[in-house]
Amino acid sequence: MAELCDLTAVELRRLIGAKEISPVELLASCIGRIEKVDGAVNAMVTRAFPRARKEAKAAEKAVLKGEPLGLLHGLPIGIKDLEATEGVRTTLGSKLYAKNVPTADQLSVANVRAEGAIVIGKTNTPEFGAGANTRNLVFGATGNPFDPLKTCAGSSGGSAVALATGMVPIASGSDYGGSLRTPAAFCGVVGFRPSPGVVPAEARPVGLSPFSVLGPMARNVADAALLLSAQTSADPRDPFSMGIDASLLDPLLEADLSGIRAAISTDLGCAPVSKAYRKLFKNRVQKIRGAFLEAQDRDPDFAGVHECFEVLRGVNFVAAHGERVRTRRKDLSPNVIDNVDRGLEYSLEDVAKAHLAQTRIARAWLQLFRDVDVVICPGASVTPFPHANWSVAEIDGEKMPTYMRWLALTYVPTMAAACGAVLPCGLDAAGMPFGIQVLGPPGADRHVLAVAAAIERQLARHPETARPVPDLAALGKLASRKKTP
Repeated sequence: MAELCDLTAVELRRLIGAKEISPVELLASCIGRIEKVDGAVNAMVTRAFPRARKEAKAAEKAVLKGEPLGLLHGLPIGIKDLEATEGVRTTLGSKLYAKNVPTADQLSVANVRAEGAIVIGKTNTPEFGAGANTRNLVFGATGNPFDPLKTCAGSSGGSAVALATGMVPIASGSDYGGSLRTPAAFCGVVGFRPSPGVVPAEARPVGLSPFSVLGPMARNVADAALLLSAQTSADPRDPFSMGIDASLLDPLLEADLSGIRAAISTDLGCAPVSKAYRKLFKNRVQKIRGAFLEAQDRDPDFAGVHECFEVLRGVNFVAAHGERVRTRRKDLSPNVIDNVDRGLEYSLEDVAKAHLAQTRIARAWLQLFRDVDVVICPGASVTPFPHANWSVAEIDGEKMPTYMRWLALTYVPTMAAACGAVLPCGLDAAGMPFGIQVLGPPGADRHVLAVAAAIERQLARHPETARPVPDLAALGKLASRKKTP
């Protein structure tokens, strides 16, 4: 029989509401899993067990008294260490904030707590979320649950690992260049990048930039949709928060794929992708092509996207971290420094051209969806690499011009303000998780989730494309060895 911590969030919430399990029992199961395997992967870097136990007891009493229950009542959640949590250390993965304990929750955290979620701890992230390798100068690296010496990607890597190993049923994340999606692909879970403003980000340093968003992670699409329904709200402090999409609050229904027109793209027409992953993607997509009304091989128009991304990302980093790099350079990680240094080299003309290019890209993306309903592409360009390396230096002999270029499959859609989900799609030839990405235009969040859920069901029918599960016994043994002096 499966342990409680391995059940889906939707099922756990049903069992709690039906009084078939207690939030206290569920929390104990999650804590037990953390204590058993986290020593091998280093995902739950700050733990809030004492308060979580008190909240679980209060949640249990509310159920027994027949009180109204929130969407996430009694569900343990891992919160990415970039999000402020009242009374729980929030380091942002930075030595500069190693002792920071916020006095209030930011809205994304307050929303899920208001719906009954219990914060069990904080999940690891690279410093300020910079880079797709969850490694920082405070807590060190988070290992991939399928091979702890390899990266889990980032920047929501701690959340992805916590989910894959059953530490929590739901976890939060954020995404700029793929921080929700790449860890999902590397760890065999689901990451969903919402449209700008769906989950208000009132603390975002550059408030008028739509590229950085907050969103859900889970082990399946329905669970991610459940968490998103609790995260979403309206907040005037976020200029992109224009109100709540009521459809996101309803239980998720799968789309009928027989009415869906899908554009299949191996590299989005511009992203570096390894030969092995190109071949694997084409092979895996064959298993679902027949389910669609149309499945056309078609690349979106992303001309000029790489320079556009680098320049606008540089603007964001100079605004958010320029002063830190100038005054505390020796205390910062290489990725933060690299983004700021390169950002400072761009001219005003470069920035102006990048804004023009991004506008053209966003309009071309919208135009594409007159002919198709979703775009499907790989979730990552390469197999997970050793976390001792900060990034991917080359793909099949092609040198990457920046540390971010290997992430083009995920940062390119960001420049179009796309929403998108990454789904597990079995293992690659190296025995590591492989994921596929389902993308849509901004505002199509519910539609993309419904299509993703239907594709997920198709993939689950085949052993080679079903969601992979890490060897928990092996992780437990590794964690035990690490504890032994």
